[in-house]
Amino acid sequence: MSALTFLNHLFNLLAPALFLALLLALGARLVWRHATPLVNLWEQMVLNAVVGAVVLGGALAWWGRDGLLSTYALLALVMASCQWLMVRGWRV
Repeated sequence: MSALTFLNHLFNLLAPALFLALLLALGARLVWRHATPLVNLWEQMVLNAVVGAVVLGGALAWWGRDGLLSTYALLALVMASCQWLMVRGWRV
């Protein structure tokens, strides 16, 4: 496998986590307008992307393949929980 092919596969594996990280961080600003987040917007995106990459990598290692619906459900659950903690959702 060439380096360009490897990078293409890696980006396609991580694309759902990157998109969801962006969507969650920006969506949280609309939903929790008056909440004081623990970290700023860019840090929320990066932390969510890292958490999502860990979930996707762990699911790939556990099940041996990517793209399972259970993986994406777990990704959404874990990343949404992480975002809820970062904006102190329990206080609102």
